[in-house]
This record gives sequence, C-alpha cells and structure tokens, in this order.
Amino acid sequence: GSPITTEERRLRDKKHLNDITAARLPPLHHFPAKLLSIEESIAIQIQQKEAYEEMQAKLAAQKLAERLNIKMLRFEPEGEASMQYREVRDED
Repeated sequence: GSPITTEERRLRDKKHLNDITAARLPPLHHFPAKLLSIEESIAIQIQQKEAYEEMQAKLAAQKLAERLNIKMLRFEPEGEASMQYREVRDED
C-alpha cells in the first residue's frame, strides 16, 4: 500500500473514534502550565493558605454556632423593644 502521512493517519484514527464512541474530550478552559519563579510560587502558596485558613475558621464558627444553638439576632438599643422596658414617670 501507499504510505500515508502522520496527519492523514491522525485524521483517520479520529474518524474511527468518532464512529465507535460518542465520548468527547472536554474543552480546554485554562491555559497550559507555565513556569513560575520561586517568589511567585511562594506568594501564591501563602495566598492559598490564608484563604484556606479563613474558610476553615468560618466553617468551624458555623459548626460551633449550630452545636450551641446560637442565633444571631438584630440588636437595636434605640428601637421599639427598648421602649417596652422604660417606666413612665410623672414629673409632678
């Protein structure tokens, strides 16, 4: 037979895969990997660690509040609720 180029072989193999399966590779949403300097890498790692620790603290506080059954209510000292406890006195 006649020799075929690598491009023709790749197209033939791809067509064959299209015939036997409906599976497709997902589209590439991100850029390929790139090299970073040590300083950039350390800065990114520190940023990710801080974000992780903040998320862990929020989650721990939420779980503790749920366990202790704490409800955060709105406090308005000058609002309507404070008026109920004031005594009314005559100045006479």
